[in-house]
Amino acid sequence: MASAHNLPVTINLIGMPGAGKSTVGVILAKRTGLRFSDTDLDIQVREDATLQDILEQHGYEYLRDVEREVLLTIDLERAIIATGGSVVYSQSAIERLRQAGPVVYLAVDLATLEQRVNSAPLRGIASSSQQSFADVYAERTPLYQRYADITVDATNGTAEQIATRILQQLGIAA
Repeated sequence: MASAHNLPVTINLIGMPGAGKSTVGVILAKRTGLRFSDTDLDIQVREDATLQDILEQHGYEYLRDVEREVLLTIDLERAIIATGGSVVYSQSAIERLRQAGPVVYLAVDLATLEQRVNSAPLRGIASSSQQSFADVYAERTPLYQRYADITVDATNGTAEQIATRILQQLGIAA
């Protein structure tokens, strides 16, 4: 377990759907003693619907608005926060995350993300139906890079190994 006195108050995970934010986030929470919060789940609880249902009923702009509202209101204190992939479209949400603690971008190449997302059940991705997954990747990647305090390559390795890389880059004993 990581030493509590070295810990930032909060560690925020950003990245594309399929990057491993939720999986790695749970491991980080267990290893640091911080609480885990998955904003996609917070959105689903608030809206009483899956992300896919929200998209189908209200559209991607509505989903992004709800995500922003959730990120502006949830408790960020002493937590690992796994954000939705579209968090980078909200300047106010990103600023709040950055005030709470470091923003960690889980970078994964497009081919690997497509393989992961295609093998998973249908997941609501907050983007225009006119955009391909590759379009969304091309649009969001520069935003993730801009807002990240650190970037961790999450293409290869187990979730445990990726969690270790994050802790090492943050200077926390893994």
